[in-house]
Amino acid sequence: MSVNEWSDATAMAEAVRNKTVIPRELVKDTISEAERTNTKINAIVSQRYEKALEEAETRDFSDKPFAGVPIFLKDLGQEQAGEPSTAGSRLFTSYRAKETDNYVKKLEELGFIILGRSSTPEFGFKNISDAQIHGPVNLPDDVRRNAGGSSGGAAAIVSSGISPLAPASDGGGSIRIPASFNGLIGLKPTRGRLPVGPGSFRGWQGASVQFALTKSVRDTKRLLYHMQTCQMESPFILPKLAKESLEQPIRPLKIAFSTVSPISGKVSESAITATKKAARALESHGHHVHEITHQPLNGVEAMQSYYIMNSVETAAMFDGIEAALGRQMTLEDMELMTWAIFQSGQKIPAKVYSKVLTQWDQYSHQMANFHESYDILLTPTVADVAPKHGQFALSESLQNQLKHMSEFDWPKQQELIWDMFSDSLDWTPFTQQANLTGQPSISLPVYRDGQGLSLGVQLTAAKGREDLLLRLAQQMEEDSVFS
Repeated sequence: MSVNEWSDATAMAEAVRNKTVIPRELVKDTISEAERTNTKINAIVSQRYEKALEEAETRDFSDKPFAGVPIFLKDLGQEQAGEPSTAGSRLFTSYRAKETDNYVKKLEELGFIILGRSSTPEFGFKNISDAQIHGPVNLPDDVRRNAGGSSGGAAAIVSSGISPLAPASDGGGSIRIPASFNGLIGLKPTRGRLPVGPGSFRGWQGASVQFALTKSVRDTKRLLYHMQTCQMESPFILPKLAKESLEQPIRPLKIAFSTVSPISGKVSESAITATKKAARALESHGHHVHEITHQPLNGVEAMQSYYIMNSVETAAMFDGIEAALGRQMTLEDMELMTWAIFQSGQKIPAKVYSKVLTQWDQYSHQMANFHESYDILLTPTVADVAPKHGQFALSESLQNQLKHMSEFDWPKQQELIWDMFSDSLDWTPFTQQANLTGQPSISLPVYRDGQGLSLGVQLTAAKGREDLLLRLAQQMEEDSVFS
């Protein structure tokens, strides 16, 4: 049985536990599929195949929920001791991780076998994956298009059939965006749900979280249940979900839906059609679905706060890199967009950053109030299908300004950051708000356009209510709503 014939990771693990297949066979088949397919999609940036084959023979997989399932880690964070970790940056082409982080340790405890690492844009800053050191990741359905970002390599590995599940992370939509483009399930969990540390405990002030891309709701549910933690040293502590809450029948919910971009950009007819299809499917199950005309949050203001956070956190990150390397960074050390973000974080006053984090608390409060009226917010995941390679290329004039970013005051720098991301943000305006508020949000694969290109819809719930998202997802999967 070839790797891409398995229905999902749960089926693989059940076969290992039932002894109808051995882990080494799964690893060998996955390696063969990776070597055959990666030349087309360019999603795998490093491999540890010999070590994986050895682990498949020597590790104890008895009673492991994902026994013997081969996976590729995302090449951003998700560090494994002794293995490469480039973050898509030329600065780290020779770097090897010094320790295994808690998220990866948990994956290993659950029985996964790690085969290598998947591609990401430099430091995960984009909604496409095109790191200069690795090249663009191709959408398996149309190699002229990008698989999305920043978990584009992870998504392409799953949608091409190399592996049924791929670890990913999401700081502004980086799981949900490529899930939409690749026809996959992409859950961003509640802030505090997954293990963090020991290197980093509050990625992007809690906006960035780890999880995975999957092909089935049961894989998503199973992984969330076994990966979740109540980690007392974490700055964001969350009670665990009870198994019963993930399995019990769902009551009729109040669902608000909107197809309007929160930043007033264009939303394609395909994205609108996908959202209305999902709304009808949910209504058919007795849920109360209501179209809303006003967004719960000010989308432009929220994105402005997001860019300020990203700028400051990037400047702080490069302080650490400079200290480790013993020299100052230059434009030649990084891609232009990274340089611009780095420079824009140098001048933002501390009091401005403090106000931004206070804004995030207010956004969380506003969304908590919203969820007193509606259990779920339904929107498109993205405004259109996967973009073509080069579609978001910057004008020469803007590039010249970005090269001289340090010469501007911080308000002008933030204007340039907005301009730098403007076209790509118009394409993916729906995902970032859940990162600021810490809410769980999931992209579900409900639609394909006339070219066979996938578009997802996004469901967002109140903090801690992944159970509602997964039970709705299961209803839609069982009704064959997924495309």
